Amino acid sequence: MSDIEPQAVEALLDAAFGTDRFGRTAYRIREGVDAVPALSFALVEDSALIATIQCWPVVHRKADGAETPLVMVGPVAVRPDVQRGGHGRTLMAHMLAASETKADGALMMIGDPEYYDRFFGFDAAATGAWDLPGPFERRRLLARAVNGHDLPRGAGMIGPR
Repeated sequence: MSDIEPQAVEALLDAAFGTDRFGRTAYRIREGVDAVPALSFALVEDSALIATIQCWPVVHRKADGAETPLVMVGPVAVRPDVQRGGHGRTLMAHMLAASETKADGALMMIGDPEYYDRFFGFDAAATGAWDLPGPFERRRLLARAVNGHDLPRGAGMIGPR
């Protein structure tokens, strides 16, 4: 995504999720860190940005200070007028393929478990004791091991790395 203007990404995110998106817990988790270029992608059609996926360096911190690096997936944003065209699924598949060699931690996300488990293998089996810095639906806290990185087990706070 290095040749995509940051303003274009922000405009797409506003269109897809609204301008009030900054108050969401997902933004607190990745506050102050930059997206991981090797795992963040964009779809451009006729010179216009139509979809993006961004991934972020985060960490699972246990009460004793032990840390396990993770990569937070999302947002996956598709321009509203071209949603339901498979663009988000294409970006997820591309990111997952890249994560098998480039991710420096297991993947985690906040998302619809019925969709992300069925199509991409994310589930909540390991995340039951994880905590986030804000409100969230526990069933939507999902994770997936990749690139030889196991999921952290047990209680811990997810935050920026």
